[in-house]
Amino acid sequence: MKTLIYCITLVLGMLAIGCSKTNEMGSAASNTVSLKSALTQGIQNLSTAMTAISTSKGSQVVKGPADLLTKSASISLWDTVSHSIALADIAGVYEYKATTFKRGHMPMMRFFNKIKDSTLMVVRLPEEKVKGSKKLLNYAAGDSALTNNYQITVSDYQLNLSHQNGTTYQMTSAIKISNVDAGQYKIQSSKSRQNGYNLASEYDFLNGYITKCSYTPGDTAVSTYAISKDSKTLYEEKYTAIRTDSLNKHREKEFSLTIGDVVIVRQLGHKQASLDSAKVYVAGVLQLKSKVEIVDNTNDPTGDKADNCITNHKKELKITFDDGTTKTLTELTGTVITDIGSLFASLREANFGKAIVDYIAWDIYFKKQ
Repeated sequence: MKTLIYCITLVLGMLAIGCSKTNEMGSAASNTVSLKSALTQGIQNLSTAMTAISTSKGSQVVKGPADLLTKSASISLWDTVSHSIALADIAGVYEYKATTFKRGHMPMMRFFNKIKDSTLMVVRLPEEKVKGSKKLLNYAAGDSALTNNYQITVSDYQLNLSHQNGTTYQMTSAIKISNVDAGQYKIQSSKSRQNGYNLASEYDFLNGYITKCSYTPGDTAVSTYAISKDSKTLYEEKYTAIRTDSLNKHREKEFSLTIGDVVIVRQLGHKQASLDSAKVYVAGVLQLKSKVEIVDNTNDPTGDKADNCITNHKKELKITFDDGTTKTLTELTGTVITDIGSLFASLREANFGKAIVDYIAWDIYFKKQ
């Protein structure tokens, strides 16, 4: 009798567990978010991010001066030799004030005057001078009335310049405009005849948004563009291209685009002969009824495919949802992708670093020699 009671209890317990799992699975299935809903939410979050970024003080910094004039565009006698400037060479607290001095019998003008020692380079100058790099090291009537309301604090700096070996550069700076924090800018880059142009650039905005982009050339070229907030990815595009032996041009090897919980991936097939169809995931779950077609916007089927990304408008997505409706990514996002492209174009050009910080560092270093 006891054995019979035990068996009945065991069976009832197993049935109860089975019902519980069925309910849990049914609940999970009912909570599954469709591709259309997930993508709509991801785009809304991305639009909010781009509005916050574009209206922030940091946006002014990323865009840099309107009249870009880099040190490499201004050739001097110093450029004919290899040279290096490190943070220790330019450390100190400097105020922008045009003063004249003589080197031998030659009159010269010093724009940045050291007022205090520091292990960092801290520069205070008028915001008007930052808006145009051609104005930076040129004295104009009325400059004495300008307020030094723009502060750059450089905590990492290294510039190596050589006609033979190219240029390597790294810089980390924090910016304040009228005593308001505007974020932190980081960049590492190198350029040479042998290795081409390498770049990793990042801007951390004070409202929590972080933007990053990078490009590595070579036989395997890799491009990345990313926007995140609080460690959550809002947008990320990764593109890998390989150089073919026959044409000596790049072709796509792997592409992925993340917008919120939606991830779209396309890879070369197993035999490396052609690209597989793009796969779509929502929160890690493969979507079997949805379809994504990736369209090449370059109109040049034989051209080089390095950095052939949506971010720089060389690709378009045509998305067919579960319900059979079809939309392009441009139709779904409006001006958001265009705004993202402009943001990352500024980060890649690195106008702030090349046209402002480099010129300040160059002026401070060589004026004190």
